[in-house]
Amino acid sequence: MARFTTKPSTSLEKNSINLLSLLAILIGGLLFATGCNSVQNQQLNAEGVSLYRQGAFPQAAEKFQQAIAKKPDSPDAYYNLAASLHQNGKRYNRPDDLRQAELYYNQCLEHNGDHIECYRGLAVLLKETNRSDAAYRLLNNWSNGSPDNPNPRIELARLLEEENRPDQAKAQLVQALTINPNEPRALAALGRLRDQSGDYQQAMQNYQRSLAANPNQPQLAARVAALQTATGTTATSTGSPTETRMANGWQSATSTRY
Repeated sequence: MARFTTKPSTSLEKNSINLLSLLAILIGGLLFATGCNSVQNQQLNAEGVSLYRQGAFPQAAEKFQQAIAKKPDSPDAYYNLAASLHQNGKRYNRPDDLRQAELYYNQCLEHNGDHIECYRGLAVLLKETNRSDAAYRLLNNWSNGSPDNPNPRIELARLLEEENRPDQAKAQLVQALTINPNEPRALAALGRLRDQSGDYQQAMQNYQRSLAANPNQPQLAARVAALQTATGTTATSTGSPTETRMANGWQSATSTRY
């Protein structure tokens, strides 16, 4: 009777098996460490946001630096660190902090070329340091590079309004709405400009369209209610108030402007 025996593993085969097992262990450990770092990054960012809201900007910056160490490719952590240094630099007149803030804003944009809050923060910093031309170049370059994105036009409108150029601001918002007719920020901002100029009927229409796209804007809903009372128009449902969100950089979801 023929006998079937198992062929002994060669030394090369044994080494290959050992190497594959070691590789599997290393990959598993790397994935586990990556997951842990991501969770720690989120936790540190949340702690930093809490400190920022308390006005503890240096302590917030420290948390965001730790978050970056855990996840160096996180654009939000760079933005948060930049915003903390920006505020600390303004509050205590620290030019070095402002220079560092500018550096981190740019690092944020290297990781996310469409980071709205980062473009906003950097444009404001450039304007505050007497470089309005650079702020416009920044936003125009973003606009040219992202022709299907309404957000660069919205940020340009904000800058133009702050420099008392409402007609040019309106033109940018109209362009933003050409790209996305239901963009709630653009609608709210355009309504606000028309509201300020006394065009209450058009303002009301813009506000109501903004609320239809995003009902969670209680300040805007309150302004609509005030206009309805003043003009005697019928009230419509505008949604319920929500708390300010903590996304990326403490931007309010309820503000009636931008």
